[in-house]
Amino acid sequence: MSDWQEAEQHVERAHEHYEAGRWEDAAAELRRALALNPYQAEWHFNLGLTLDAAGRHSDAAVSFGRASDLSPEDVRLAVMTGSSLLRAGQVEQSLSWFERAANLDGADPASFVHRIEAYARMGRFDQAELMFFMGQQTAPDCAELYASMAEALMDQGQYERAVWCLREAARLEPEMPRVEARLAEAYAATGRHERARQLFLRELRRDPGDIETLLDLGSLLVEMNRLPDAGEKFRRVLEIQPDHAEAHFRLGDLAELMGSASEAMVHFDIVLRLNEGYPGVRRRLASLMLDRGEDGDADEARRMLEAEFTASGPGGPVPADGEDDVSREAFGTLLLDAGLPNQASEIFRLSTVRSPLAARSWHLLGVARMEAGELDEGMEHARRALRLDPSLVAPMHNLAMAHLQLGNFRRARYWVRQALRCEPDDASLRRLRLRLNLHSVGEAIVAAWRVAVRRRPEWGAD
Repeated sequence: MSDWQEAEQHVERAHEHYEAGRWEDAAAELRRALALNPYQAEWHFNLGLTLDAAGRHSDAAVSFGRASDLSPEDVRLAVMTGSSLLRAGQVEQSLSWFERAANLDGADPASFVHRIEAYARMGRFDQAELMFFMGQQTAPDCAELYASMAEALMDQGQYERAVWCLREAARLEPEMPRVEARLAEAYAATGRHERARQLFLRELRRDPGDIETLLDLGSLLVEMNRLPDAGEKFRRVLEIQPDHAEAHFRLGDLAELMGSASEAMVHFDIVLRLNEGYPGVRRRLASLMLDRGEDGDADEARRMLEAEFTASGPGGPVPADGEDDVSREAFGTLLLDAGLPNQASEIFRLSTVRSPLAARSWHLLGVARMEAGELDEGMEHARRALRLDPSLVAPMHNLAMAHLQLGNFRRARYWVRQALRCEPDDASLRRLRLRLNLHSVGEAIVAAWRVAVRRRPEWGAD
């Protein structure tokens, strides 16, 4: 058998593996074929498609690039190379390939479509808009141009303009995948929830098994407070794909919202088993365990939170909504609740570095150090919080408790008085004041008794 025939057999077997979804086997067969004949652009292209399907976008870009080198006039190969680099997060590198495609065929709108996305991801929205207008001049009826520009506008929060672009995309290509779902998201962002719901339903009538649309509709229904309907959408996802971690997470979130902590724990536990790295699942499960308080719950919650801290570090993963400070504070507070003040200290210390003028961050760091037994350090952080915001009552309360623990009752009374000036009806402060007052009364009785003893006549005196 000649090398050419053997290589062709490897390619045929690769095709069979690809059709069956066995990406690694298909890639291995294609590499064997290319080892025998490395000058086949089509085989490099097929390897790129296989690696891209397997989620190995950087490797796919290499294969597409080799195919393009063998067929330098093929615009499609330049675009595919750039697209894989874009999916791999190599945005700047992708631009050179899209520009190469534009130089090969200036009338092909694909290079403009992808450059809109690339520039938007780099935050260069003016350039993204320029690509849109240039693309319109060469391909005014390209729906993808409008859809890509809509994504860039939504990234900027310009939802009304995004709605217009998506309407144009739907008009030009009514069968474009998820165009109405994206339009629904834009409407939801502007508060037009019912209109968004109708568009999601229209998308689902066209593709009832679209998991992404089902999840988006479920989330919208939660916002609309239609919780049972939202649960039905999330459960529909699990009917299609039983091991879908996000659907389980959202059902857990929904169960907790509806007051069913035990059901929420079941779903969060499944998510943890499916994907240990799923963002936030350890925290949610640990929080529910601490609230439940059954035997062993505290130890298990502590173990999970220690694992989360080790995995994510003091900064923690930044959530998609960008509220990293809020997420970080919640994580630190949860660590305190679990009895892990040293780890909580690292969280809050990072917050003070990032926001040195945030009084609350210094207060929380003070709490963590006090709970770790470092009273002097904790008191210094509390005083710093008060220098930044003299109206904060919590640091005053903590300073009073720390002085009480140190036996410095005079300073404890001072901080209680300061706090009560700000919050005269605070029950915990009033109880602390009563406790200090009782101590003062006790001190007065002891002092009076000592005076009486000193003044009593000697026993047996005349």
